[in-house]
Amino acid sequence: METIITFTDGGARGNPGPAGVGVYITKEDGQLVREVKQAIGNATNNFAEYYAVMLALQTLKQIFGKDTKEKCFEMRLDSELVKKQLNGEYQIKEPGLVPMFIEIHNLRVSSFPNIIFTHIPREKNKEADRLANEAMDGK
Repeated sequence: METIITFTDGGARGNPGPAGVGVYITKEDGQLVREVKQAIGNATNNFAEYYAVMLALQTLKQIFGKDTKEKCFEMRLDSELVKKQLNGEYQIKEPGLVPMFIEIHNLRVSSFPNIIFTHIPREKNKEADRLANEAMDGK
């Protein structure tokens, strides 16, 4: 089964402050599938991290359609908190994150039966970080 690797990052300058997200999607061999970046207005870092995951899942669904059920997906995040919340290891204490958690959960159930969330160090998330910063900078 083919595995698609997706790197996500979100950030906010000021926390909360001007925020942006980046999504970098590759095949297992590192071949680029798509880059996505988006400014999301004023937000917290955690909100931006969640938004990046949600945007990644929506983008993957757009690219692969119904084939998402026939592929494996590894979502790599540098936010250990968000990874642990999405994996059910930590509870969500920030009420503003709950609607996105539910949206991500519903996307997982409907379209992504073979997805794992992995925490990676920031230095291994350079492309998604670059995209998030470009979004915050309006580039």
